[in-house]
Amino acid sequence: MDELVKRLATGEHPIELVLRPKGTREELKDCIERGYVHVKFTNTRGGTELTVRLDKGMSDVSNVSRDAETGALRLVGDLTLNDVKVRCIADADLGTFRGTGYLVPATIAPAD
Repeated sequence: MDELVKRLATGEHPIELVLRPKGTREELKDCIERGYVHVKFTNTRGGTELTVRLDKGMSDVSNVSRDAETGALRLVGDLTLNDVKVRCIADADLGTFRGTGYLVPATIAPAD
C-alpha cells in the first residue's frame, strides 16, 4: 500500500477545511451543497489537500444547516489518493474549521 495512505490510515491526524477564497461559513455551505469539500491533512510534508466527494448519508452537517455559530461537523466521503481508493472521515469545529481526520482504504472500508 502507498506510504502516504498507510500513514493517514493509522490513527487520527490534524486537519483543516480549505475554504476559498476567504474561509467563510458561506463558502462551507456552498461546498456542502455542491457535494465536495477540501480537507487538508496538516501534518504531512507541506500538507496534503484532498477533494472529498461527500457521502451525505454518512456526513453530519446539521450544525451548518442550522447556522450554528459553534459545534461540530462530520464529513465522510470517498476519493482516490495515489491510486488507492479511500474513504476520508473528518471531524471539524465550526468555529475554527479545524479538527481531526483519517483515511480508510477501500479494501477494509465497511460496506454501505
